[in-house]
Amino acid sequence: MSEVVLDASALLAYLFDEPGADVVSEALLAGAVISTVNLSEVLGKLVDHGVSVDQALSDLRAHGLLDLLEIADFTAPLAEEAARLRESTRGLGLSFGDRACLALGKLQNLPVVTADSLWAKVPGVTIRLIR
Repeated sequence: MSEVVLDASALLAYLFDEPGADVVSEALLAGAVISTVNLSEVLGKLVDHGVSVDQALSDLRAHGLLDLLEIADFTAPLAEEAARLRESTRGLGLSFGDRACLALGKLQNLPVVTADSLWAKVPGVTIRLIR
């Protein structure tokens, strides 16, 4: 059972051993869920670093991350909640991926682990900053 929702920024910090990676490691061991939208963001960033999607998935499997992570499909209720968050977060400049992650946390009543300090201003979602 998942204890937290991981944002793409958090998982990328873990993968690249950036500051906050230790916080993400603890979250992974405790039980974490990531949206398919945010997993796609992670894979896209790895592609930007010259890794193919197939190789990225293979690497994630080899490190056991796909076994540790619960991967949540982006469903119609999540789409609706992400759209609702657009109005309350408009001034923060959040992306669709950001709102997809926040929607998952809100609907599952789980804290969201992120590197993005602006998210602390989002009402109705508990945010845990990794740095």
